Order: sequence, then C-alpha cells, then structure tokens
Amino acid sequence: MTHVTETPHNKSQTDHERMATTLAEQFSDSPKQNPGPLKIGNVNVVPPVLQAPMAGYTNFAFRQVVREFGGAGLLATEMIAARSAIWLESNRGEHPDRLWGVRTEPRPLAVQMWDNDAENLAAVGKRLSHDFQVSVIDLNFGCPVRQVTEKAHSGSWLLRDPDRVGQIVRRVVDACGDTPVTAKIRLGCSDNCQTAIEVAQRVEEAGASCLTVHGRVASQYFKGQADWEAIRQVKQSVSRMPVVGNGDITSAEEAVSRLQEYGIDGVMIARECLAKPWIFSQVAALLRGEPKPPDPTLEEQKNIVLHHYELVCERFGVERGTLLMRKFACSYVQGIAGARDFRGHVSRVTNQQEFLDVVRQYFPKPSEV
Repeated sequence: MTHVTETPHNKSQTDHERMATTLAEQFSDSPKQNPGPLKIGNVNVVPPVLQAPMAGYTNFAFRQVVREFGGAGLLATEMIAARSAIWLESNRGEHPDRLWGVRTEPRPLAVQMWDNDAENLAAVGKRLSHDFQVSVIDLNFGCPVRQVTEKAHSGSWLLRDPDRVGQIVRRVVDACGDTPVTAKIRLGCSDNCQTAIEVAQRVEEAGASCLTVHGRVASQYFKGQADWEAIRQVKQSVSRMPVVGNGDITSAEEAVSRLQEYGIDGVMIARECLAKPWIFSQVAALLRGEPKPPDPTLEEQKNIVLHHYELVCERFGVERGTLLMRKFACSYVQGIAGARDFRGHVSRVTNQQEFLDVVRQYFPKPSEV
C-alpha cells in the first residue's frame, strides 16, 4: 500500500487518555481490585485487559469497533512480517497494508511483528517507534502456523532456543529507545519441548517490558484447553516483568476470575472478542465492581454487523470489503441459535446488495433463540 500522509487525531488521543485516567481511578477504588493497573514501560494499560493481535482480523476497521465499545486497555494490530516491511519500503517506498491508519489512531496501540533476524526486527521496530510513534512494539514468538514456523523458522519455532529469543529481544529493545518492547509466547513448541519459563527469564533479562503467555504449546494449535496453571508458573519465574495470560477466555466473568486466581498482571482476549467486541466493556465494568452490562439484543447485534461492514468498506472498498466481511459476520453469530443457516448464506455473498440482504433476512432473530 502506498504511504498516505495523515493528520494526527489529537482530540481522540486526549479523550482516550482522559477515559484511561477515569478508569484507573475507578479501578483503584474498587473493592475487587486484583491486580492493580498494568504498566508496560511508560504505558498505563487500564484496565489490564488487552485485545489480542490476530492475523486477518484485527485490522483498522475491527479496532474501530472495539474502541467504540470501550473497555480494552490496549489494542493491537495484526502482526506484520519485518522482512516484508523492509522490502516494501526499500523497493516501493510503501509500508505494509496492515499499518494503515496506525499513524493517526488513538493510543495506546501496539504493533506486533515477526521474523527470526534480530537486525530486521530492530530496523522495523526503530521505524515504528520513531516514525509511527506507536505505544508498544510486540514480538511474536507464539504463532504456530506452519508458514511462519516450518517455512520461516519464526514465531513459536524460536521457542526451542531461549537464548536466541533473548538476543532478539535485547537487540530490539536497544533499537526502540523509550518505546516499550514486549513479547508473546506459547508454553513451548510441543509437550516434549516446554521452554516457557526459560524463555520468560531470557526475555526479562533482555529488557522486555511485558510478556504475554498463551497457555498451549505450538503443536496444539487451538486444540485442547489452555493451561493456566502453567501460565501461573511462568509468572512466578520472573521478578520484575509483568505477565499477561491468554487462552480460552470466553466471558467477562472468566477474564476476571483468571486475573484473580492466577496471580497474573493482565489478560488478553482473542477469539471471543471477534464474536463479542463489547466483551472488554463488560470486563471493565466487573473490575470496577459494577454489574456486567448485558449483551446487545440480537437486533442490536445485527446493526453492529452492518456498522462494522460500513467501516470495512470505507477502509478496503466495497468489493474487497464485502469478501472480507464474510468471516467477521460468521464470527458474530458464534454460539447463537440459527447461526448455521446465516453462515451458509453469508459465506457465499459476492457483492454489497447480497450481503445487506442476507444480514437483514437471515441474521438470527429472537424467535429462533
């Protein structure tokens, strides 16, 4: 994508900072304060609930939807490939498409990147820090996808070499100045190669400001259950670095219970927020000691889908936006009666009118629940 000059939304950033301050005060006054506000370097993450970076999903339009509901202490982009970012800038004078909107987007905002070469990551990290002025730079050592692991020897493949992970983190920390650098890992490559504790210690020694741990090994992908006891052990193995837990959080209540029971500093929500982007506001309310806001009604959820579609089309154009929105629309109806019929229709739409007609006709209705 050709680089577009954008004007910073100073008002939006000011509004977000004001809201974060208010949430911090409410969170601190709550009798259920557990844990305290999460601090990642110079960034206050309030509440300590993070939106996970998810390739193919957490684009600019989706982040707008999450931000409109509120409650997420830190939002994140899709992960970018450092090597590709360098090539695009050197050969085309462009930035990765996944960085669209990042310059002007309200803060705090994290950008995640992956590679196995410390110099590539340092170069892109420095650009993100100094040029894009992102809040947090996150290094992906957890992706289990074979294109990243077996073909590129990156992501979770690197967990077999904790020392190398530490060296990469240290190089990026040195390149990024005051911008905090974080890392996301899994428990290891496989059941026979669980290196999370050693990796965590190397990451802390290298100067990382936070570590997120997904409670599965890479070979599991998303099968089985996340091991939160193992996440607790990783947290106990480090002394200064905050640890965020991730995996199988399917409700606001579950997010709060993970925070209270496992001694971690924050939680990261991934797949569930694709179905319920309002979940962050529900978690924030519970952490303040308030009743959980109800889920939107089905009619309201249908309108959320249509609004999300408008944002996607604004960002990607109607033709591409329509095709992209099919998977988001399928996510929204996860676990709702009538979802199968809706998914069967919406997954086949090819143009805007078809999408609008399918949502209006087949999105689950109260009578089907």
